[in-house]
Amino acid sequence: MPKHARAGALLAVAVTGLTVALAGPAGAAAKTPGFLAAGDLPPHPASAWTAGKVTAGVPGETAGDACLRALPGHKPAWHRDFRTDLDTNARQITLVLRDTRSAKQLTSRLDKDIKSCAARIERQHPDTEATGKDYGQLPVEEGAHVYGVHTETSHGADDVRLLSVGRDGRTVTVVNWAQLGGFEGAPVKAFKKTTTKAVNKLH
Repeated sequence: MPKHARAGALLAVAVTGLTVALAGPAGAAAKTPGFLAAGDLPPHPASAWTAGKVTAGVPGETAGDACLRALPGHKPAWHRDFRTDLDTNARQITLVLRDTRSAKQLTSRLDKDIKSCAARIERQHPDTEATGKDYGQLPVEEGAHVYGVHTETSHGADDVRLLSVGRDGRTVTVVNWAQLGGFEGAPVKAFKKTTTKAVNKLH
């Protein structure tokens, strides 16, 4: 092989090796994690769930969510929206961090965000009464935690959310379910099953 051809081949190998090195643990995030399907959501008594496409990024409106302040700015990330024909909707957001330590840190920040968001909502919106509930941990992969948040405004708007944060290695997922009404209408047991499925589907 001529010297210049051999040099070109060696350079190609070197560049390939550098690319592989750069796409190591931090770069492996190019693969989209598994997501919930419509049938994985808590059954709605009067309407079937419809699932949107898995879309890259954290939705822009998340920046104003008092319960999920730690999410915006993290990449790579994906989300999927779900809806019924009535007053119920849901969303899953999944992020792949550069390493397990970073994923643990994000999970911790999200847990703190959700636990404190009821008080934060009341400070930001004096006409709103907010209540948070901790529904406990789930024994799936590196763990998951389920929470509830209810808000009621002075002009009568009444909404309840169930949120969960789960982790598998360096992948973190957040599931959000919401509908009109109070805690009495929230399907906590079914949502825990949904969260378990969400975490199990990450790998």
